[in-house]
Amino acid sequence: MVINLAPARPLMRSRSVIPGFGLTMGLTLTWLSLIVLIPLAALFVKTAELTPAQFWALITGSRTLHALQLSFGLALVAAAINLVFGSLIAWALVRYKFPLRGLFDAIVDIPFALPTAVAGIALTALYAENGLIGSFLANFGIKVAFTPLGILVALVFIGLPFVVRTVQPVLIDMEPELEEAAASLGANRWQTITQVIMPALMPAALTGFALAFARAVGEYGSVIFIAGNLPGVSEIAPLLIVIRLEEYRIADATAIAVVMLVASFIMLLVINWLQRWSEKRR
Repeated sequence: MVINLAPARPLMRSRSVIPGFGLTMGLTLTWLSLIVLIPLAALFVKTAELTPAQFWALITGSRTLHALQLSFGLALVAAAINLVFGSLIAWALVRYKFPLRGLFDAIVDIPFALPTAVAGIALTALYAENGLIGSFLANFGIKVAFTPLGILVALVFIGLPFVVRTVQPVLIDMEPELEEAAASLGANRWQTITQVIMPALMPAALTGFALAFARAVGEYGSVIFIAGNLPGVSEIAPLLIVIRLEEYRIADATAIAVVMLVASFIMLLVINWLQRWSEKRR
C-alpha cells in the first residue's frame, strides 16, 4: 500500500465580488487621509506657530471663551430639544395615518435641502420684532432675533431632520404587537414607553442626538443672519474664526478651530459610548 505524504491541496476559495481586506483597507485609509486626516493635521501644524503662552492667552480670552460656550451650550440644548420633539414627530409619522401625512413627511427634509443662508434670512424675517412671530412675542417682552435665543431657534431648525430620520426606520421595524403584548401582560402606558419602546429607540435616538449636535456646533450660514453677531452677546465660535481669518490672523483662527475639534471629538466619543452601552443593555 502506498502512503501519500504530500500535503493536501487547500480547497479553492470562491472569489468574492467585493475586493479583499487589504485593498479595501488601503483605499479606506487613503481616502480618509486625503479628505479628513491631512486637513485636520494641517490645523495642528498651523496652530503650532503659536507659543504655548500665546495659545493659552487666546483660548482663555473672554471673547473666545464666550463664543465657545455659546456654540457648544446652545448646540447641546438644541440637540436635546430635537431629541424630544424629533422622536415625537417620527412616532406620529410612523404610527398614525392622517391627511397630508406624506406632505408633512417631506417637510421634515426641507432643512437638508434648503441653503443655510436662505434659512437664516427666513428665520430672521419671521422672528424679527417686525416679523410675523417676532411682533407677537414682542408683546410679551420676548426678543428672539439678534439674541442667543435666535441662535437656538436656528440650530433647532437645522438639526431636527437628523433625529427624525434616524429614529423613523427603527419605529418602522418595531412591530405594534410589542406594545399590545406589553399591555396584555399588565403594563400601563408609562411602563410600555419606558420598558419597551425607549430601550429599543435609545441607540437610534442617541445617534440622531450626536448628528444634530455635530451639525449645530459648526453651523454658520443660518446663524449669522439671526444672531446679530455682537461680541460677548451673540457671537458664535465659527464666526469668530472667520473674523480672525479676515484679519489675517490665521494661527489664531486655527487655534480656535483646534479647540472646537478636540471638544467636539470628546463629546462625540462620550455619546457613542452611551450608544454602545444602551445597545448592550438592551
